[in-house]
Amino acid sequence: MKKGNKKFKYGEYELSIDYYNNAIKHNFKSGEANFKIGESFRLSNRIKDAEPFYKASIANKYDDEEVYYYYALALKSNEKYTEAKEVLENYLAKATDEKIIDLVQIEVDNLIKLNEILEKPNYYRVKNLELINTPSAEYSPVYLDGELYFTSSRFGGKIYKATGTSFTNLYKVKTRGAIVDGETIASLGDDINSPNTNDGCIAFSPDGQTMVYAKGNSGRKKGAEDVDLYISRFRRGTWSTPELMRINDDRAWDSTPTFSKDGRTLYFASTRRGSIGGTDLYAATMNRRGQWSNVRNLGPKINTVGNEMFPFQSSDGSLYFSSDGLPGLGGLDIFVSRREEGQMVVENLGSPINTSSDDFGMFLYTPDKGFFTSNREGGSGDDDIYTFINNDPNLKIVNYYLTGTTNTIDEEGNEKILPNTSVLLYGANDELINEALTGRDGKFLFRVYPEEDYKLMGEKPDYFTSRALFSTKGKTIPKDQLNKLETNKVFETKIVLDQIVLDKSIVLENIYYDLDKADIRPDAALELDKLVTILADNPEIKIELSSHTDSRQTAAYNDDLSKRRAQSAVNYIVSKGIDASRIIAKGYGESQLIITDDEINKLPTEEEKEAAHQRNRRTEFKVTEYNKAAEPEDEEINSEEVIQEIQVEERTEPAGTDLEDKIDWDN
Repeated sequence: MKKGNKKFKYGEYELSIDYYNNAIKHNFKSGEANFKIGESFRLSNRIKDAEPFYKASIANKYDDEEVYYYYALALKSNEKYTEAKEVLENYLAKATDEKIIDLVQIEVDNLIKLNEILEKPNYYRVKNLELINTPSAEYSPVYLDGELYFTSSRFGGKIYKATGTSFTNLYKVKTRGAIVDGETIASLGDDINSPNTNDGCIAFSPDGQTMVYAKGNSGRKKGAEDVDLYISRFRRGTWSTPELMRINDDRAWDSTPTFSKDGRTLYFASTRRGSIGGTDLYAATMNRRGQWSNVRNLGPKINTVGNEMFPFQSSDGSLYFSSDGLPGLGGLDIFVSRREEGQMVVENLGSPINTSSDDFGMFLYTPDKGFFTSNREGGSGDDDIYTFINNDPNLKIVNYYLTGTTNTIDEEGNEKILPNTSVLLYGANDELINEALTGRDGKFLFRVYPEEDYKLMGEKPDYFTSRALFSTKGKTIPKDQLNKLETNKVFETKIVLDQIVLDKSIVLENIYYDLDKADIRPDAALELDKLVTILADNPEIKIELSSHTDSRQTAAYNDDLSKRRAQSAVNYIVSKGIDASRIIAKGYGESQLIITDDEINKLPTEEEKEAAHQRNRRTEFKVTEYNKAAEPEDEEINSEEVIQEIQVEERTEPAGTDLEDKIDWDN
């Protein structure tokens, strides 16, 4: 038992099983030994094999309540759904461990939804990709430029002590759609694959110039934490030496990466602190210097108390991933997460994509065709790669994009491009959806979704942060008007940012007061709210707010009235949460007339004279202090390439997909 526990602690599950079996033969702690064997199988992705050992553990009076939970999961993986539900419900009748009770209740709820998943209409057809599968494991397929990349433990080598199988390496094979040329299977070579480590789960940036993959179990660190993400870049016809990514957590398992379609977000799975369950999905974004940072958990709509991994973002922005914590058929099921009217909706893909086995690693090379991995019955051995086609007659996809430019106004009053500007896209509930940094062309590009309201914010040092509103409501293309599998709809906008110039007066339009009064009218409050927004968006500035009158009272009266009006406006702004130290009130009375009395008297009509007096009765602000932020470094971004790519109406499918009719989908 001591030797078994030591191997178990270090993740050497295959070796621990042998020691625990010896303990059982000697009738020593049989309950615990059987439980640990079950756990060894579960933690090495063989939960189907764990079922009899959990059962024996319960029969031998093992007193850890989690055995009932994992026993039910093992039954579920073997399609014994009724038995699994009975085990959980019987446990709840006598349970005392609150943590396990919560897990069990979630799983009972999941099992209740099982029939809904099994009965849903489905148009998927799947087929084993026999030409590349072996009795060893093949998984995590990724298509790029006529080649299919995958992970495999084929061809022997040093044994990985967790599973008792060979370490994995990365391979590629030439393919035309799903028609692979089995004679071209080749290893990625010693520069990528390392001896005595598991190399796998590869991802490529959309331009094919950056590769991220997982490497681990080298023995440098003990246990499952010894898996990290590495990055390599294609330079001068070869891949650079892979480097450890900064987004790794050295106390966590980090793996299964994938890029977003714009290449500026990297999704991956991790067990780092702050995870909701065992393995959660995270996202990292590329900052303005081209470095990966800002790692964030994707939240409880996707992550559960179970395990989520193997993310993939399709061309329509949907996120596919695998989970054993959401309602499913057993093991890992494949799910898709979509935005619908501002809400995240998660759907199980159902059968035949999902089974009671592990189904994971979805990759679409066209909207209706792709690959995935499964260790289901009827395969070549361990994990196998499958191809699929979606024959849904209503499968019509519209990709909505919002593109635009960041501009400013020069001293002559002309509009010009403003490069190197941060643009942030927010949803209706101020949820940050995406961000971008414009290049020299000032262009930005965001994916947007049907029937949603958005807010855009442009930010750049030395410029006022600017806001713009955009909505796709009422702009959705009806499906009966679509005649192609995939259509791109591009909206255009622009964001204008004004430069911050010290002591330059800016008139606040439409700030009116009742005659001889300083009270803030409702219409004036609406305009002052805009200044509140400017101050909130630009916390580095301090301002002077000034009020001016016309000359139709005494100078002393006008001076007092303007001071009261200015102070009243400042009081209103402070009441909205702006720090009083950032704004001062000044009343200038009639001392700074825009139009003199002589000029007004020469005007031909009373209406024109009144309009001139109104111009003099104005409220202004000017920046008096600016704590200037450092200018970010320029980043080489070719926005033009990205925008040209989405403006292609017809998506070009991989060469040879017209041969799909040669695949026997019935077998």
